[in-house]
Amino acid sequence: MNKPLRRIAIFCGLLVLTLLIRDNWLQYVQADELKDDEHNRRVAIERYASPRGDIIVDGQAITSHATTKGDFKYKRTYKDGAMWAPVTGYVSQAFGATQLEAIDDGILTGNDDRLFFRNTLDMITGKKREGGNVVTTLNAAAQKAAYDGLKKQGAKGAVVAIEPSTGKILSMASYPSYDPTVIAGSNDAAGEAWNKLQKKNNPDDPMLNRALREIYPPGSTFKVVTAAAALEHDLYDSADEKTDSPLPWTMPGTTTELKNEGNLPCEDATLREALRVSCNTVFGKVGYDLGNDKMLETAKKFGFTEEQFVPVRSSASVFSEGMNDSQVALSSIGQYNTAATPLQMAMVTSAIANNGTLMKPYMVDALQAPNLDTIEKTDPEEMSKPLSADNAQILQSMMETVVEDGTGTNAQIDGVTVGGKTGTAQHGENNSKNPYAWFISYAKTDDGSSPVAVAVVIEDENAVRDDISGGGLAAPIAKNVMEAVIDSKK
Repeated sequence: MNKPLRRIAIFCGLLVLTLLIRDNWLQYVQADELKDDEHNRRVAIERYASPRGDIIVDGQAITSHATTKGDFKYKRTYKDGAMWAPVTGYVSQAFGATQLEAIDDGILTGNDDRLFFRNTLDMITGKKREGGNVVTTLNAAAQKAAYDGLKKQGAKGAVVAIEPSTGKILSMASYPSYDPTVIAGSNDAAGEAWNKLQKKNNPDDPMLNRALREIYPPGSTFKVVTAAAALEHDLYDSADEKTDSPLPWTMPGTTTELKNEGNLPCEDATLREALRVSCNTVFGKVGYDLGNDKMLETAKKFGFTEEQFVPVRSSASVFSEGMNDSQVALSSIGQYNTAATPLQMAMVTSAIANNGTLMKPYMVDALQAPNLDTIEKTDPEEMSKPLSADNAQILQSMMETVVEDGTGTNAQIDGVTVGGKTGTAQHGENNSKNPYAWFISYAKTDDGSSPVAVAVVIEDENAVRDDISGGGLAAPIAKNVMEAVIDSKK
């Protein structure tokens, strides 16, 4: 071979080698990156070429699918979409996916690695790929009671209900809400619906999951955490021991008296009486006596200061460190920097109802293959022990007094023992805006077990200020949710 031909042959060989290297680089090194690239339309087309699996509540699908024109063959639809949106999230051909739809996308589309052998068999037999199912812990009756209660109230708010013994989330409602079906497609109608739902165009922010992502001052509902800290740190030994609580009480380092709501019997009141009538002075003084470190320690055991994953992420609730004495006092009655999600306050109530043991909250019971075989099962898991069983039972007796003969009588259920705590949390600079109405509660059946703990928060900007109270606005919703759970177990 002459020299010019040899050079051409070497050059061609180098070109072939370069192509082979590039091909292998694309197939093996960049494959995942290209597969997940948002501009790779083939991936999107393949994603919507088959129906998604379903999200299941009480054995029934709350999702479905519809066929569409164009490259994307199927789109997601939802049954009672607005009621279930805080649980499901959405999946949209144009706007992606959130919450369970995003977290368990691999199972729902059938692309999860745990379905590899099934998918391989389907390729051999020519069967179309199918998505698996996400089986939730939700209780349909409880969810309906929660959502209908919020909707009837006509105000922003949220409800979370938990089974104390397991941590199963039974209800997660947020209002106002939205129907994910309207944004599931990729046409102009979906785009218009999306724009209308955005906060900049809709101040009600219906796509905000208030149950998990909004943090509110918990107001007097936080007094149960302060009571737990007092018992756990041996500041007081029982519910009926008189406290060291002068009236009036000037917060340390200030000339400001901590006020109670009305002329209440709070001077040296017992913890039981102070919780029954909701004494700010008693629990502010308790928080001060305990100090920031002990209050923070107890709050953390209940889940404060950390994000929760259920598996959807929940914002971290707040109890600060490094506060001065008066700030600790205010924080101990659920004001100052203290802030909590509805999930967090449901967790607090759940731990008390479960004799001091906090179970990790979760709302996915199992993941299923298309043939309904279980791929993954969630087992209940202890998260922490915020208080002893003895102290939890003391606190239960105090909360039951609140419902029997205190601010929470609207939550009474015939034949059922109910414990609860109301809260009316200040809102706005110098308490200028309407306060938030809270109610936390649990129900206890004849055998002593507690099937449900609930937290409800209402933001009613249009209500008459004097009419806003946790007992008046939030307790009836909690009662309906508890009744729904109890009735579903009969």
